[in-house]
Amino acid sequence: MKKHTTEILNRMEKVYGRDLTCYLNHDSAWQLLISTIMSAQCTDARVNEVAKDLYRKYPSVKAFAEADIKELEQDIHSVGFYHNKAKNIILCCRKLCAEFGGEVPRTIEELTSLPGVGRKTANVIRGNIFHEPSIVVDTHVLRISNRLGLVKTDDPVKAEFALMKEVEKDYWVYVNHWFIALGRTICKAPNARCSECYLSDICPNFKKSGK
Repeated sequence: MKKHTTEILNRMEKVYGRDLTCYLNHDSAWQLLISTIMSAQCTDARVNEVAKDLYRKYPSVKAFAEADIKELEQDIHSVGFYHNKAKNIILCCRKLCAEFGGEVPRTIEELTSLPGVGRKTANVIRGNIFHEPSIVVDTHVLRISNRLGLVKTDDPVKAEFALMKEVEKDYWVYVNHWFIALGRTICKAPNARCSECYLSDICPNFKKSGK
């Protein structure tokens, strides 16, 4: 890793440690998969609130595969974009039943073959369920990696591959959690609290903004 990247990650590790927390509550791989599909452009807190009743009503992949789409739309209405999300959840679960024996697969190719599952969702599953080194580029990771000068792109997929080159593999899963933690507390959009940030002295964005 470059000296700049190493210093950033060393400081983050001192602040956050290596205890990893998945912000989406789940008891199984399929629950995390569905919650991650629901989480697009929605807060994890809202998804967790909806999921509590949802997984009691639909206690298996098969139950989701057989769900009535209009009823499921109402069940997940508050997470937003519920028409598309309900359709993808049902189609995803049907494919899990038809092609994977109702189990969530582990490879990036198999996961992204599922309806509603892009690289971000696939990497959430790979990292949290199968403990495969993976970088999840959500809005926090994308924003902070650009502000810190680790990538120069607004495309999440390009950012993922750029971070994979920039960051040693042992740190990939920690990038997901540390950047999200920083993004939720200090490095917010649009108003970053730079004066409170432990990275401000080595942050190109802070130096450029002159805050």
